Amino acid sequence: KDLRRARAACWNIIPTTTGAAKAIGLVYPKAKGKLDGMAMRVPVMDASVVDLNVIVEKEATVESVNAAFKKAAESGSLSPYLAYIDEPLVSSDFIGDPHSCSFDSAFTTVMGNMVKVIGWYDNEQGYATRMGDLAAFIAKKL
Repeated sequence: KDLRRARAACWNIIPTTTGAAKAIGLVYPKAKGKLDGMAMRVPVMDASVVDLNVIVEKEATVESVNAAFKKAAESGSLSPYLAYIDEPLVSSDFIGDPHSCSFDSAFTTVMGNMVKVIGWYDNEQGYATRMGDLAAFIAKKL
C-alpha cells in the first residue's frame, strides 16, 4: 500500500501515517477532529519524539509555557506521566524511561498564540508502564 515503507529502514527516514492523533480523540473527546499528525520512521534503536504545534487562546511566552509544563511535571496530576527536562538529551537517553512524555524545554517556541513544544518518549516502556498502572487500578477495584 505505502511503497515508502517497503524501502530500507536502516538507511532512510520514512514519512508515513499514524493513528495516534485520531486515537487521542477517542480518549479525550474534546480533541476529536482537532488533531492530525504523521510519523517519521527513523533508524534508531528505540525512543520517539513528538513535535506538537498548537494555537492557544491567549498569547503566551516561552517562559510561561515552560513554567506550566514544569509545574505539571513536578507537582500536578500529570507528574507520574510527564517529565520536564532542560538538559541537551537525545533519543537514546529516553530508552527505558517510564514517562509517557519527557517535555524538552529547550525547544519551546512561541509566536503570539502559536506554541511549539517537543516531547520525547520510549513507546515500549511508556506503554508497558501505563499497562502496569491500569492493572494496579483494576486490582484496587476488585
